[in-house]
Amino acid sequence: MHLIVKFLKDESAATAIEYGLIATGIALAIIPVITGIGTKLKTTFSTLSTALK
Repeated sequence: MHLIVKFLKDESAATAIEYGLIATGIALAIIPVITGIGTKLKTTFSTLSTALK
């Protein structure tokens, strides 16, 4: 019985889950930014390519 009570009071797994949620949130915020930068770079290189022809 003591082991079950100890297991239920253990919060270390909750901390790991919280860190996982934070990492997911950060990834979801970064992906659109990187996509936007990629689109702008593609446009810039296309313009340069056209200008050099």
